[in-house]
Amino acid sequence: MHTLYESDSFSVTHMLAHSDAEDFGAPATAWQLQGTPRLARHGFEIVDKRSNKEVFLDGSWAELFQQHIVAWQVNTPTQEEVEHTLEQYAELAQTPVQVH
Repeated sequence: MHTLYESDSFSVTHMLAHSDAEDFGAPATAWQLQGTPRLARHGFEIVDKRSNKEVFLDGSWAELFQQHIVAWQVNTPTQEEVEHTLEQYAELAQTPVQVH
C-alpha cells in the first residue's frame, strides 16, 4: 500500500495485489503465514475528505486511473489539475469513510 497523493481535499492510495514482505527480502509476517486473504489485483482508493466518502477503483477503472498517473509523470500537472481529476472520480464515491 502506497500513498500517492495527499491534500486537504483528497487522499489517493495504491493498493498492491499480493504485496508480500518477502518480495522485499523481509521475513513473512504472521498474517502472511496464516494465509490471510489478500487483493487479487491492484487498485486505487480515493478518499474525498470534504464529503468523508471513498471509492475503490479496480479493473478497468484502475487501468484508466493508472493512465492519468502515467500522463502526470510525463507532464507534471498543477495541483488544480490533479484535484479536478480526483473530483471527477470522487463523484463515484458512495462509501462513507469509517475509522476503525
